[in-house]
Amino acid sequence: MIKKVVPNAQAAVDGIADGMTVMFGGFGLCGIPENAIAAVRATGVTGLTCISNNAGVDGFGLGLLLETRQVRKMISSYVGENDEFERQMLSGELEVELIPQGTLAERCRAAGAGIPAFYTPAGYGTEVAEGKEVRIFNGKPHILEHAFDAQFAFVKAWKGDEAGNLVFKGTARNFNPMMAMAGRITVAEVEELVPAGTLDPNSIHVPGIFVHRIFQGDHFEKRIEQRTVRPRA
Repeated sequence: MIKKVVPNAQAAVDGIADGMTVMFGGFGLCGIPENAIAAVRATGVTGLTCISNNAGVDGFGLGLLLETRQVRKMISSYVGENDEFERQMLSGELEVELIPQGTLAERCRAAGAGIPAFYTPAGYGTEVAEGKEVRIFNGKPHILEHAFDAQFAFVKAWKGDEAGNLVFKGTARNFNPMMAMAGRITVAEVEELVPAGTLDPNSIHVPGIFVHRIFQGDHFEKRIEQRTVRPRA
């Protein structure tokens, strides 16, 4: 069996370099690969193009890479919770590509399925469609979107085994399975790493064939992006 287990996050991000395109799983702060993000920050690489549903928050998640100016471009569908992101975007320091969330998901899935491009009606008639090919299907205009091409995909799972099989928990599943299938090198950090053969085959969400490196994280912070409470009666 190919050896996929690495000792820590630092070993898992080996090979990342300036100017690369990288994917980060998660939705909001749920299911983000926080150990991998911290390790990427520690490498000091710059000029990254980051593909992620959102840009984290100030001081956490991808917000850590924005703080240190390691991100050149963000490709996301939602970016509303990060003041530093807003400042960099409005000042022109950061290039931003905002795309519909379904298109983001499909560009990830298409990459994993080996589909180079596809047509979608989402975004037609808006800035999203500028410069893109348009075709009519069933009387409705669709725009051409291309699959992502990322050198690394960093994902977070609840459990994983030494063969790279992954199981996600609840909504932390989100973009992680699609991105795990899409990276040229997929790095999975897990809360619990178990021997191969331990996981129920019927419960595996991502087969190990898609995962190149796996490690057990040593720190996970359960944050709430927007805490909303009601006053006491």
